[in-house]
Amino acid sequence: MNDLTHFNAQGEAHMVNVAAKRESHRVAIASGRIRMAPATFDRILAGDAKKGDVLGVARVAGIMAAKRTGELIPLCHPLPLTHVAIDFTPEPPNTIHCTARAETVGRTGVEMEALTAASVALLTIYDMVKAIDRGMTIEAVQLEEKRGGKSGSWRREPTAHP
Repeated sequence: MNDLTHFNAQGEAHMVNVAAKRESHRVAIASGRIRMAPATFDRILAGDAKKGDVLGVARVAGIMAAKRTGELIPLCHPLPLTHVAIDFTPEPPNTIHCTARAETVGRTGVEMEALTAASVALLTIYDMVKAIDRGMTIEAVQLEEKRGGKSGSWRREPTAHP
């Protein structure tokens, strides 16, 4: 278990001590998508969903979620985020792609913040239009890239979407 940093030598879960790490600028980008009926997709893009601006509300929800990640994920450090951005890309005929970017200057990465932001943004889209389409599917929430820290940079190899 030595390579799993959230477990000590006895196999017990613990919060990683990052006090000795150097501060650095850290960036993480996560993505995911939500598939829906084409009519639901059209309504979201037209901005005439009953609850209002679906993507605007989802953007704010994703940002708020990133800021609360340390409260949601048990062993995650609370981080002073310096930037969070949520972007949506419509992919006709029925998919909205979400990209979440989180940044900090600190001793630990922001991967969980970016993943949480993308997840909650997509869940918010679902919540806002579930009355007209309960069959939506949230999928492929994943880390795309991380930069900074001792382990350096990592980037997902491009793959074709199914």
